[in-house]
Amino acid sequence: MTDCPALVQVFDDNVELGKRLCSFVKDRYDEAVESRGKFHIAVSGGSLPKFLKGLSKREDIDWTKWWVYFCDERYVPNDDPDSNYGALKEVLLNEISIPDPQILKINSSIPVEEAAREYEDKMRELLPSMDLDLALCGMGPDGHTCSLFPGHPLLAEEAVDIAPISDSPKPPPQRITMTYKLLRKCHQVVFVVTGESKVPMVVSSLHDDLDKTTPAGRVRPESGKLFWFLDSKAAAGLPDRSDTPSAN
Repeated sequence: MTDCPALVQVFDDNVELGKRLCSFVKDRYDEAVESRGKFHIAVSGGSLPKFLKGLSKREDIDWTKWWVYFCDERYVPNDDPDSNYGALKEVLLNEISIPDPQILKINSSIPVEEAAREYEDKMRELLPSMDLDLALCGMGPDGHTCSLFPGHPLLAEEAVDIAPISDSPKPPPQRITMTYKLLRKCHQVVFVVTGESKVPMVVSSLHDDLDKTTPAGRVRPESGKLFWFLDSKAAAGLPDRSDTPSAN
C-alpha cells in the first residue's frame, strides 16, 4: 500500500471547521469542473453532514455539475432516520438543486449483497474510472471509518469497490461500504473529526506504521491527497503541528 502523509488542520471550534470545510469543498469543485466538467463527491454520515450546511448559501456553485455518493450507507429505506442519505438531505440536499439521478442512493428493497453490487454497478456507470474527486470521511471512537471496523474481514477486501456487511458491530448491522480499494483511487480524502473522545484514535490514525494504525488511518490515496480536519479537542493528543501545510 502506498504511503500518503496526512495534512492536518486544527480549528478552534466546529463553526470555524465548518466554514473552512465548505470553502475546501468549493475549491475542489472548481478544480474538478475545470478538469472534467463534473464534480464527484462521496459523503459519510454521522455528524459530518451538518458541517456542509454552509454550502447551501453559496451562489457560485452550479449544482447540476455535482454527482453525490455515500462512503457507506445503512441498509434501510431512504426515508429511515438511520439513512445517511436522509441526514444529508435534511441539512443540504433539500436546500439545493442537484438532479435526483445524480445522487446515488441504496436500493434497500433487494438483499444487501445485491444492493452492494447494484450500487457499485451504478457508480461505475456514472464514474467509469471510479476515481472520486473528493471523499469526506468521519471516524468513530473505535477508529472505524465508512463501515470498515477494527478486526473485521472487510479490512482485507480487495475484490470489490463496494462491499456488503451484515454483522456491523454498530447498529444497524446491515450496510454497504466503500472499501480501501475504492478509497485509494480518490483524488482527495478529508477526515472530519471532532471531540475529546476521539483523541486516542486520532493519535493512532496518524501513526506512520500502516500495520499498527486504525481502520481510518489505513485510508491512504495512492496518488491523491489526504487531509484531517480536527477541532482543538480532537487534536489535543497531537504534538505541535504549526508547520503543517495548509489545506488548499
